[in-house]
Amino acid sequence: MRILMTSYEFPPIGGGGAAVVAGMSRELVACGHEIDLVTMSFQDHPREEMVEGVHLYRVPCLRKAKHSCTTPEAFSYLAGAMPTIHRLLTKHRYDVAHAHFILPDGLLAWQAKRYSGLPYVITAHGSDVPGYNPHRLQAAHQIVRPVWKAIVDGAGRVICPSEILEQLVQAQRPAPLKTVVIPNGLQVGSYTPRPLSPRVLMVTRMLERKGVQYVLEAMAGSPVTAELNIVGDGPYLPELRRRAEALRSPAKFWGWLDNRSPELRDIYQSSGIFVLPSEAENFPIVLLEAMAAGLAIVTTAGTGCAEVVGDAGLLVPVRDSRAIGRALKRLVEDDELRQSLGAAARKRIEDNFTWRAVARRYVEEYQRHARPAARLGHKPVLVHGTNGTRPSANSDLAVVSEQPPLSVAGAAHGQPPVRAT
Repeated sequence: MRILMTSYEFPPIGGGGAAVVAGMSRELVACGHEIDLVTMSFQDHPREEMVEGVHLYRVPCLRKAKHSCTTPEAFSYLAGAMPTIHRLLTKHRYDVAHAHFILPDGLLAWQAKRYSGLPYVITAHGSDVPGYNPHRLQAAHQIVRPVWKAIVDGAGRVICPSEILEQLVQAQRPAPLKTVVIPNGLQVGSYTPRPLSPRVLMVTRMLERKGVQYVLEAMAGSPVTAELNIVGDGPYLPELRRRAEALRSPAKFWGWLDNRSPELRDIYQSSGIFVLPSEAENFPIVLLEAMAAGLAIVTTAGTGCAEVVGDAGLLVPVRDSRAIGRALKRLVEDDELRQSLGAAARKRIEDNFTWRAVARRYVEEYQRHARPAARLGHKPVLVHGTNGTRPSANSDLAVVSEQPPLSVAGAAHGQPPVRAT
């Protein structure tokens, strides 16, 4: 299939969402599909290039920071992306469009459908869904609610990487059978089990909701004698450094490190415990990476983190530094528990979250919602005012692949299959 993909974030800019887009598009290309991906330009990166088989089109915009994007910057991306998308639709025959993030990218797919008839699916990533990050984005979601609803209504499917996020989408009362849960994936390399040290690692974007401050308090308020390495950058970093100094924390802040850097690889190899006490997550890639490294996990209950780790880690309440301290103390002092949870985390990744399995589920969704004329090999014709009529529920859910469905749930055993809701 030929797929027109949009994502305002793609490495080297962005965070976990960008890593998801890169991993998925790379796997789709490896499976024989063609991907044209429209994204933001940044600094002196080429406006057009092939990256691991993915044809990238970077459009002019006002973005200034690698790890954050303001609303004006997002609008500048929309203005730059539409001419590029129109040119690509005129030049190529696409089977389906795939927008990452309901906003801003879903608006591009919605507009493309209006003037070309190209159907689209969307992957929601978290902050693009009302209620996911209410402290920061509640007012913004109220303002864009009519646009958000039109984009979701026009999509063939809204794909949610976690049940938590799906529930938030469904709270907006979309049409029946609109959502499906498909997890994020990870390119899992070879792994040799090793003794896990009691060193503690946290890798995340430095935002208040990520909970780094509670880890600092936990380490300062409990008799945990372990090194703490914190990797990442973001607007909350200066405040975290001030808190660490006030608490006389042993934490070492590394700032941003490239995922492929020897430094970060060495830090993972020398660590045995990974902590992510975020109060709001969708399906964090950084947690998958820690599990793939075989680290023992401490993360938060009632979030997308719990869906990722299942029973292969220790769960704590959000915003609870004492509970974090108790969990870290257990893992630091209990070598056997640390080793067993690390092994369970690695096995859970291998059984459930490889990109190959996840990409297969995405291709099934593409085939369900692709334009029939494109599947038959007909050149698409530009039309106006398509109403996005969907097929019946039975045909919409027809099985495309004989492969068994990928399971995602909150536990490592007895998981129900991915389902449409």
